[in-house]
Amino acid sequence: MPENLLGNETVNLLLVNDGQDLAQMEIEQSLSSLYTKWKIEPVVVVGMKANEERLLEYGIAHRPDFKNRGSKAHLHTSFVINELLPFVKKETGININGKKAFAGFSLGGLTAFDIAWHNSAVFDLVGVFSGSFWWRKKDLSDGYTDDDRILHEMVRKTATKPDLKFWLMTGTEDEKADRNQNFIIDSIDDTIDVVKELVSKGYHRPSEVFYYEMVGGKHDVPTWGKAFPKFLEWAFGK
Repeated sequence: MPENLLGNETVNLLLVNDGQDLAQMEIEQSLSSLYTKWKIEPVVVVGMKANEERLLEYGIAHRPDFKNRGSKAHLHTSFVINELLPFVKKETGININGKKAFAGFSLGGLTAFDIAWHNSAVFDLVGVFSGSFWWRKKDLSDGYTDDDRILHEMVRKTATKPDLKFWLMTGTEDEKADRNQNFIIDSIDDTIDVVKELVSKGYHRPSEVFYYEMVGGKHDVPTWGKAFPKFLEWAFGK
């Protein structure tokens, strides 16, 4: 929680999936440094720790993948909207009158995108670090095509254009896999294709969709920790 609030500030909220990794990312030091430099407005940060059911609770609600991962994602969504947000309001006693953002890493990023997408009356911003945008209906060996990617289809087929802004990040060393042999790793391909779907829907770059590709970035906590201050500045900058 931000310190020394006078009561007349704009205070923002950030929910983060895989909150168990935030300490290793030195989130408090990042926030403190940004506050000291007057880079960001106050923000309450809530990290949700994932448990042994992470692969069931994270994903896209009511749209499990080909291995039935994500079969409890709708329960995580319900928890966030119906339990966590009222709890945060009661626990902090702070009037959160600014922006509300939802961020996550890997599968947690996919989940943050899904929850914000379907609750744009609640959230304003989405941050996805190395998002699992590969989330698919079919295994690669089962006649897979890119049309089997669930989130891309969800964006395409949503009739409305949710009032959101998106910050999407990948690292050039996120993985080695290259499904279509185009010499671009899948995580970058999948993320850029999400950007394309958003632009097709009418979102503008870079004001509404910001894509950050970190050279040398890996699919790990240290990489996401380095990228996190950039996201915080984008989301809550003065």
